[in-house]
Amino acid sequence: MMMHDFHYRKGTLHCEGVSVLKIAEQVGTPFYLYSHKTLTEHYLKLEQAFQSARPLICFSVKANSSLAVLRALVKKGSGLDVVSGGELYRAKKAGCPASRIVYAGVGKTDSEITEAIQFGILLFNVESIPELERINTIAQRLSKRTRVSIRINPGVDPHTHDHIATGKAESKFGIDLQTARRIFRNAAHYSSVSLCGIHVHIGSQIVQGEPFVQAFEKVLLFVDHLEAEGVKIQFLNLGGGLGIIYSDERPQTASEFASKILPLFRSRSFRLIFEPGRFIAGNSGIFVTKVLFVKETPAKNFAIVDGGMNDLIRPALYGSFHDLWPVMKKNQSQKFSYDVVGPICESGDFLAKNRKISKLKTDDLLALASAGAYGFTMSSNYNARPRVPEVLVRGRKFSVIREREKRTDLIRGEHVPSWV
Repeated sequence: MMMHDFHYRKGTLHCEGVSVLKIAEQVGTPFYLYSHKTLTEHYLKLEQAFQSARPLICFSVKANSSLAVLRALVKKGSGLDVVSGGELYRAKKAGCPASRIVYAGVGKTDSEITEAIQFGILLFNVESIPELERINTIAQRLSKRTRVSIRINPGVDPHTHDHIATGKAESKFGIDLQTARRIFRNAAHYSSVSLCGIHVHIGSQIVQGEPFVQAFEKVLLFVDHLEAEGVKIQFLNLGGGLGIIYSDERPQTASEFASKILPLFRSRSFRLIFEPGRFIAGNSGIFVTKVLFVKETPAKNFAIVDGGMNDLIRPALYGSFHDLWPVMKKNQSQKFSYDVVGPICESGDFLAKNRKISKLKTDDLLALASAGAYGFTMSSNYNARPRVPEVLVRGRKFSVIREREKRTDLIRGEHVPSWV
């Protein structure tokens, strides 16, 4: 399946109005390539679907932290969901107002908490009582009062991969309902914190609406009990997790999701917050790589490419599927089966397995689809490989928004003591 703004013209893959082959010739391979149109349109689809509720939509920075990507979304009105001091730094550099930043994550350090309070972020999403106590102590020390949303764990199975399911009772994320109720009842104990919100996020790549409805109904029942005790909830953060098409999934659209969710909140006065990442960025990007060698064995054929699991780890980590497209189509009816593997010295270094495609040869270019989320952000320098560049297309123009690392970048900050 072709993604929204990726298509073939005269047999050559294009991103919006630009030839991917042209970009590869100028930038070299491998690289990530993003469509500005797809990125911003997916944000606007969510905004329009929920316009009656006027929610704050905070793009999840962990999905794609490129400054250009963040800036493009912030200019459209997006807020940002951050999970580290580094992501907060990126949010600032992208020009995101503090009033549109929410800070999640189970392991915030004192310095990260301090910086966020001083910057004046909208909300902390708090995951444990010790974290809440730490935030209260630091806010007190700074003579400030900061807003907090308690992340509850609704004990709902989101029917997704175990590694990205976060709403089950055994997950490290969130606080059980009984403990959360005690926290709100003891709000006076946290004098430098405003306990004004509830946060729930049950997982990622969820393609059906039912797990969301089940979780949100539990949350609303919990809110009813709190309000009956005089607790005022100002913000309800419904997280992210909307799935996208990687292969044969049939995920709900933004409007379908809204039609299931909005009726739950029509009589409610609190401000809704969403934290989508994959839904906005996933199908805005591809990963482009070049065939180095074709290795034919009695067992199977391998296309050995210059991109590896250090560049795109999702297949190795999750067994994730990314559709495989030739950058240049060939006039061949016969298809051959290949495992597309990288140069990393690990048996798990593969990008695609058992894919049928026209016969491959050295220097052929391949594109891995749906790589705009959790692609570059999860990349590494494993095997001492410089990280790849990122490119953004808008209409008929493109720009390198992150340069390819050099070998000197691999040892930046290192030193060898004189006594070695």
